[in-house]
Amino acid sequence: MIILVDTNIILDLFLERKPHADAAQVIITKCAEREVIGYLAAHSIPNLFYILRKYYTQKERRELIKNLCNIFRISVLNVEKIISALDNEEFADFEDCLQEECAVEAIADYIVTRNLNDYKKSRVKVIEPDEFVKLLQNDSNIYKRV
Repeated sequence: MIILVDTNIILDLFLERKPHADAAQVIITKCAEREVIGYLAAHSIPNLFYILRKYYTQKERRELIKNLCNIFRISVLNVEKIISALDNEEFADFEDCLQEECAVEAIADYIVTRNLNDYKKSRVKVIEPDEFVKLLQNDSNIYKRV
């Protein structure tokens, strides 16, 4: 199974946002263990680095981001995705549309996000973290090793 993990899920874990941090931990662990193929959109990396500046030192943020790069595949941001997202008037939020473009290219089964309303017109199924964790628990054969 292939998923694109929205930035907010990573923030849930790193900022220990309750009650969301637990599901984020499970998802990231499944990606780290290669039971699920996890992608992050390339533009999530600088966004995370910037947002986390209030909570972590620069050295800590660099280490966190390096760890993410070892866990997740990073979907490249290129001119084609940017133009496609700009041309897509179905999305109100440009950043969410870029996430969706990355998920499409990755042939993701799901975009895991807590912002389902932002992805109403997504070509990729969207699922909340808690629901994704339940899906994994209900069908242990749903993901394959890579």
